[in-house]
Amino acid sequence: MLHISSRMKWSAAIFSVMGFALLAVFAQDLPSRVDNGALLAARGEEWLTYGHDYAETHHSPLDRITASNVSRLGLAWSVEVGSQGLVEATPLISNGIIYGTTTWSKVFAINARTGETRWEWDPGIVRGGAPAGGPSICCGPINRGVALYGDKVYAGLLDGRQVALNAETGAVVWAVQTTPPGRDYSVSGAPRVVKGKVIIGNAGAEFGVRGYVTAYDAETGVRAWRFYTVPGNPADGFENEAMRRAAETWTGEWWKYGGGGTVWDGMAYDAEADLLYIGVGNGSPWNRNIRSPGGGDNLYLTSILAMRPDSGELVWHYQTSPGEDWDYTAVQPMILANLTIDGQERRVLMQAPKNGFFYVLDRITGKLISAEPYVEVTWAERIDTVTGRPVETPQARYGPEGAMLAPGPAGAHNWHPMSWNPGTGLVYIPGRLSRFFYSRPENFTYQPGRSNWGVPTGRGGNIAGVMSPAQEFVLAWDPVAQKERWRFSLAAGVPTAGGGFNMNAGTLSTAGNLVFSGDGRGLLYAFNAETGEKLWSFQLYPNIATPMTYELDGRQYVSVLSGNGSAASAPGRLYTFMLDGTASMPVVRR
Repeated sequence: MLHISSRMKWSAAIFSVMGFALLAVFAQDLPSRVDNGALLAARGEEWLTYGHDYAETHHSPLDRITASNVSRLGLAWSVEVGSQGLVEATPLISNGIIYGTTTWSKVFAINARTGETRWEWDPGIVRGGAPAGGPSICCGPINRGVALYGDKVYAGLLDGRQVALNAETGAVVWAVQTTPPGRDYSVSGAPRVVKGKVIIGNAGAEFGVRGYVTAYDAETGVRAWRFYTVPGNPADGFENEAMRRAAETWTGEWWKYGGGGTVWDGMAYDAEADLLYIGVGNGSPWNRNIRSPGGGDNLYLTSILAMRPDSGELVWHYQTSPGEDWDYTAVQPMILANLTIDGQERRVLMQAPKNGFFYVLDRITGKLISAEPYVEVTWAERIDTVTGRPVETPQARYGPEGAMLAPGPAGAHNWHPMSWNPGTGLVYIPGRLSRFFYSRPENFTYQPGRSNWGVPTGRGGNIAGVMSPAQEFVLAWDPVAQKERWRFSLAAGVPTAGGGFNMNAGTLSTAGNLVFSGDGRGLLYAFNAETGEKLWSFQLYPNIATPMTYELDGRQYVSVLSGNGSAASAPGRLYTFMLDGTASMPVVRR
């Protein structure tokens, strides 16, 4: 379904009567082309890509809203965008138009000044049933957002399509099926555009798929390259030398289970080094003893890969959890920055993956610089900085008798973006403390179209292991000293069998010495970026996604999606705030 706002139906007669001045006003709301230069510049007035910039900092240089005046922040406008599940997208803005997604891969365009909907696009994915919309989905019909380039809006769809829409009208320009039809892949992550190529991964590791990442020509949709993250059946040959090397780290007949390694979230790009970084997910099944019974590191599971964006050639890799056994993905958002370490400026990549350690890598070579736990960790004692490998605890490789380990499969940090403020030198992590009782099942039978965790399951195929209540927080972390600077505890929540990934929100940092985030109850917060003092809060619908900020007509705004999809209690809604905003707040139904 395509809906176009009546405001777009202007006629030439109106312009001829009202004159050029009116045309200039309207032109402020017309989509403009987004090019490589704009993405590289990452000016604060707009938010053109998922992490604001190629470095994925989720930081804005805007400073009209500050720690001194944020208490005056009020609602400018809000608009219902619809949702049949949890909202997770970070909206983008270009030339006065906000673009974003909600559940079931619906895309919207909204006037950033007024909140008026310009157009909506519904891909018509089938609801209900098993599978739903073609693939099996682990975590609801979620979507984390769009990409902008040229005069198009790009979205990955739950049914595995990658589409390009006309930014002005929402009409489909091109669409490709980026996953095998009828297989249990899905797409939930936000695409990125690098050097005129749309980069997209996929999800579905637990359902027995083989992960990969694909690049498409942004103008035509023609596939430029594809890189598989785990090897396939050796009898079929290897796509490249990287897959041949990876196969040496697997045993048994792993390809019958797919292997996993899906690229469902984090990416970043260093234009100077011309390196694209992607994060790789967990094994399928989780239990290595099943998928690779002779052991092995199982490359490139739970790895950060540095690749050439023109060709997809692998340059280096770093594996955070060799021989992955715990659903400790490394797809969590990563940040590129320059840090002074031991008196030397280093070009680094930072990541806080699920396994509980904060990593600082040399982003040119992939060499580990440092890694320290930022939450309780019981599966490993430390990360050996010489080998780059974890020193595992005796209970880490759980047997049939099982072991309670921290973090649990929900991770110490999941998909929620962290942010980096170069002014304070701190990374702001939406983290959690959780534990899980891992054990091997007595018997395992692979079931296509079902979640094949490789740990005991109970009624309905849900994870049967005991998962402790999560303790969630916003953490300010010093990546040079590898130390906590402050922590704000959020509302505690009990994780669900699917992992409970949707309690706390991602973080946004700004040059106004502020950090914005939220909790599962729907409270949006602003903190002093240096001290962690709570300066402001506002009650929204439960389940806040990740805020972004922009500037129009000399005013700074903060926008965020919120809602858990229940029409009776918390439908998806886009909220926009400004200083001294006086718009009425819709009733928050519980």
